[in-house]
Amino acid sequence: MRITVSGKRENIQVKRTVNPALWDSGRQCVRGNNRVSSDLNLFLETERLKVFRIYRQMELEEETITAGIIKSRFTGENSFKKTLLSLFEEHNKKCDKLIGIDFSKGTVTRYFATARYLKELIYRLYKRDDLLLNEVNVDFLSQFDLYLKTEKSCQFNGAMKHLKNLKKITSIALKNGWIKADPFAGYTFQYEKVETTFLTENELSAVLSKSFVIRRLECVSDVFIFCCFSGLAFSDVEQLRPEHIVTDNDGKKWIRKARQKTGQMANIPLLDIPLSIIRKYSNDPECVRKGVLLPVLTNQKMNAYLKEIADVCGITKNLTTHCARHTFATTVTLGNNVSIESVSKMLGHSDIKMTQHYARVLDKTLIREMGKLDGKYVTV
Repeated sequence: MRITVSGKRENIQVKRTVNPALWDSGRQCVRGNNRVSSDLNLFLETERLKVFRIYRQMELEEETITAGIIKSRFTGENSFKKTLLSLFEEHNKKCDKLIGIDFSKGTVTRYFATARYLKELIYRLYKRDDLLLNEVNVDFLSQFDLYLKTEKSCQFNGAMKHLKNLKKITSIALKNGWIKADPFAGYTFQYEKVETTFLTENELSAVLSKSFVIRRLECVSDVFIFCCFSGLAFSDVEQLRPEHIVTDNDGKKWIRKARQKTGQMANIPLLDIPLSIIRKYSNDPECVRKGVLLPVLTNQKMNAYLKEIADVCGITKNLTTHCARHTFATTVTLGNNVSIESVSKMLGHSDIKMTQHYARVLDKTLIREMGKLDGKYVTV
């Protein structure tokens, strides 16, 4: 049986045979009035009607119609055989090849983590290795949300990220006609506001003034300080190369680099402290071998060693690589009267609203602003 839609053809084996001499190609049926011919003709007509019913149903539902989709629905190669984890695996393999092009390594790592958590939950609930796409419903989403928060100790926003990753897969299935209903219909993703951590001037000075005899702590401290005075995120400082440092007409050095996460260009004047750190590692064998400016470890190791550094410096806050970016935005720049518009450009934000997430009103800023009112009002 051949299905043709807009000039595109698909063939299906109906798994029946007939003597070629008895076949009427014009009428597409078997000649003869015997029982065998009648049964075969009835079978062929039934198969033909199935195809037209599928076509008509797709028309009524205003779906995209192709010969391939009709064939897959006719043969059962649709949502009844497409599975969640197999589709997730296909998606993740494509994303893995696009690391550094369309996706950051961290984003792809989270996709793989989401797939792993789904596999664990599916086995726990159904004792199966996978789930049919049409079995992904509101109840399953609720179970996944609960599993993330209880068994995986994900915070509210962390769970939301994994659910958004799952939604991307169901959206792919919906667009391809593998499922008819969106399980996320009416589901809203709203992140909780989180108070981010940044270092005060005293805490930053404590890290700056601390000398480390252990090589790994010294390197991690230097990279952290560099980020505090440049605002670079971990993925960007990890990839920082000599070509990202440019000199303007006045001899001032700048970091000019497209952000790994968004592709937005960040333009950052280099202060003396980050410049001295770059010079310190200019001949470091590992940096020279990799063609980078700084000896950056993995994000996990950086965060682990930063906890040691915090303890040594008497800092009770949870020090992370991202804390440095917040410190740059809050303590180093906004706290010293740098405009939020300038900070936004240096952070590589496309919208100033993104920068406001980093902005914090410091006590000294309040004192400075309220000081303008001194003497303006007097008691009567």
